[in-house]
Amino acid sequence: MIAPEGVRTLPRAAAIGPGAFGHRHDVPLILAVAAVLALGLVMVASASTPIAARVYGDPLAYFWRQSAHLALAAGAMALATRTPIRLWERAGPALMLAAVTLLVLVLIPGIGREVNGSVRWIGFGTFNVQPSELAKLFVVIYLAGYLVRRAEEVRATRSGLLKPLAVLVVVSLLLLLEPDHGATAVLCATALGMLFLAGVPIVRFTLWAGAAAALMAAVALAKPYIIERLISFLDPWADPYDSGYQLTQALIAIGRGGWLGVGLGEGVQKLFYLPEAHTDFLFSVVAEELGLAGTLTIVGLYTFIVLRALSIGRHAEAAESRFAAYVAYGIGLLLGLHAFVNIGVNIGLLPTKGLTLPLMSYGGSSLMVSGACIGVLLRIDHERRAMPRRAAS
Repeated sequence: MIAPEGVRTLPRAAAIGPGAFGHRHDVPLILAVAAVLALGLVMVASASTPIAARVYGDPLAYFWRQSAHLALAAGAMALATRTPIRLWERAGPALMLAAVTLLVLVLIPGIGREVNGSVRWIGFGTFNVQPSELAKLFVVIYLAGYLVRRAEEVRATRSGLLKPLAVLVVVSLLLLLEPDHGATAVLCATALGMLFLAGVPIVRFTLWAGAAAALMAAVALAKPYIIERLISFLDPWADPYDSGYQLTQALIAIGRGGWLGVGLGEGVQKLFYLPEAHTDFLFSVVAEELGLAGTLTIVGLYTFIVLRALSIGRHAEAAESRFAAYVAYGIGLLLGLHAFVNIGVNIGLLPTKGLTLPLMSYGGSSLMVSGACIGVLLRIDHERRAMPRRAAS
């Protein structure tokens, strides 16, 4: 592959085998991700028991489905781990086109499936695909490639920055039409973070960040139901049985948990008091049943995963593989912001948004894409670790 002048690409790493596992893989990252996945599966089983019994007649119905999702996520992770980073770089424009195509398709009547007033899913039999989840990863990969190809143009000229932002605006508009404001906010923040880490001057970065914030504010003011959410977020107890219901129930769950929780499976709020207990508000169920100790464990695990992603990016950048570095930075920001927004919504720090807790909440698309993100991180780290050995040979 012909790389831009001054840019090294990570060499082809040796085939991944069982030998010297700890020397070829980031074992602490793998253990942290495994802990989050295992805890998520247990908590989904606990949080979904009442609704699963009512809908399917089987209290463990969502547990079995999430187990299948977890197997698919493990497959996506394994596939991404075995995919050379140079292939992701070459596929960047095609993946970007695929993301836009899927986001358009989901808006076509008869193709997209509407749930709770939002059209975010494309159905394939009993399995629903959420294009916005794929779009997040694909935008990160495309933007990382662009930042390598047009490095000097992005840093020095206005047009170099406007081009990726124009693509981001198109994707954001399609997400807002679903509507999916949470995904839009996370994606825009991730992209701006990648631009900052790529060396965009601070003044220009601040101006564009301010413009993005102003645009999101304008969208919020144009939609009355978003204003209602903001008002209920600021004072959910003013209307605890209507606009503030979801947040007040989440806060009650968190308050009941105390230091060590009421015990696994003993939570009350999941008994049809707290809506979306096994998806968007899984963190509140964790707080009620496992207490502050459980929530701090989750926050600590996510913090560790994000820091490892940023560390992998830093090491890749030191090895002069900027594409791999920007992808690692983007994935770290994406997972970190996703978790931050979800937890912020649960504890009343942010307005309610339809975002799951990555690697934990119930949902096939989110879990598979998060697994693929971890797989890409592991591949970047694996290729970086293989470089000295190949050079010596």
